[in-house]
Amino acid sequence: MEITASMVKELREATGAGMMDCKKALAEADGSIEAAVDILRTKGLADLAKKAGRATNEGIIGGYTAPDGSLGVLVEVNCETDFVARNADFKAFVGTIAAEVASAAPADVASLLAAPYSARPDITIEQLLGETVGKLGENMGIARFVRYERTAVAGTVAVYIHGVGNIGVLVEVSAPSADAAASEAVAGFAKDVAMQVAAASPVAVRREEVPADVVAHELAIYKAQAAETGKPEPIQQKIAEGRLEKYYKEFCLLEQAFVKNPDITVRQYAEQIGGQAGGAVDVVRFERMVLGETNPEPKEACCC
Repeated sequence: MEITASMVKELREATGAGMMDCKKALAEADGSIEAAVDILRTKGLADLAKKAGRATNEGIIGGYTAPDGSLGVLVEVNCETDFVARNADFKAFVGTIAAEVASAAPADVASLLAAPYSARPDITIEQLLGETVGKLGENMGIARFVRYERTAVAGTVAVYIHGVGNIGVLVEVSAPSADAAASEAVAGFAKDVAMQVAAASPVAVRREEVPADVVAHELAIYKAQAAETGKPEPIQQKIAEGRLEKYYKEFCLLEQAFVKNPDITVRQYAEQIGGQAGGAVDVVRFERMVLGETNPEPKEACCC
């Protein structure tokens, strides 16, 4: 039977599902609107569309790491209520999405939603999302994800999820050899660094990586503050430079006091681990993700 544009339009208005999904459902239902609605509902797409306008201000950040430390993923999935965010099925769904990002390596959320679900290739991730929406009865959305593949010749990627999933950290660490990368010392270092990032909110691994415009902005503020003292220009400059130095120590990861032992810096801790690993151990990069920070009115999150 020919599937006309008017039939697709009628089904879309009834379910809110996408045009291509409606066309496929109508073809499968031999043109029956009623049967096509049931097909879309079975796939979860109708439920997803009907709930699409409802706010998703809760959720969790989940993660995935490959057993060999070669890659890691952070993903934020939102829902409507804290009750569902704590639901075991919702948590399992977030874990599934993180694993799918790891295996499929999608370019963005849209590509992820269009990708086939590896456990059931006959449906897409969007359809899996629709099924979960129908099961749990709330609107949900995959807000974003970050995927790291190991870039160092030898090293490991680690994920740390803080608390109930309000903060997630992804970190890559380099090591002197594959054996060292697989050691408990380096694995422990990677986890400790991830916890450090969660707690201390650095903006860069090292001072050279702080964007030039950020440095210029901070220095301008410090110079203005120093000018308020009325002291000679050379002293004002030293005051401003001293405050910039303090900024680096507070916001550059390797220069921060190590949260587990504030008597040493993270760089000194890396040097200690390097001694155990037989060579240099370093932090390559990190990503810190806070639940809701992409929403118009993000919730506050802290490590306490």
